[in-house]
Amino acid sequence: MAKVLVLVIEDMPDNAELARKVLTARGYEVILAYDAESGLKTAIEQHPDIILLDLGLPDYDGQTLAGWLRDESSLTNVPIVAVTAWPPETARQMVESYGCNGCISKPIDVAIFADQIAAFLKPSPAS
Repeated sequence: MAKVLVLVIEDMPDNAELARKVLTARGYEVILAYDAESGLKTAIEQHPDIILLDLGLPDYDGQTLAGWLRDESSLTNVPIVAVTAWPPETARQMVESYGCNGCISKPIDVAIFADQIAAFLKPSPAS
């Protein structure tokens, strides 16, 4: 079975490394990008199975990047999950406005983080 490829777009190296460690320990393959431009380029080149997106990036905001990712036809079905320290209500509004599939609050809870990611990868039940 192929490994699940996770793209983490996060400008804080400690946060990115923590996510990488937790996810690789659970068998995920993880690629890190530290800004919006490299995140977009990596997503297009690598076709990840899921994208974890910090909303506060140094070059472009996460909302703008989410829009660019959603406009890329090759990434249409890739879940985008905001990982943010923004207040929960603000984060939910941004998630809905920019086509993200959900959000996870920072700081991440290492005990449940990999399970949270797995939940976004499961197919939605037919309605």
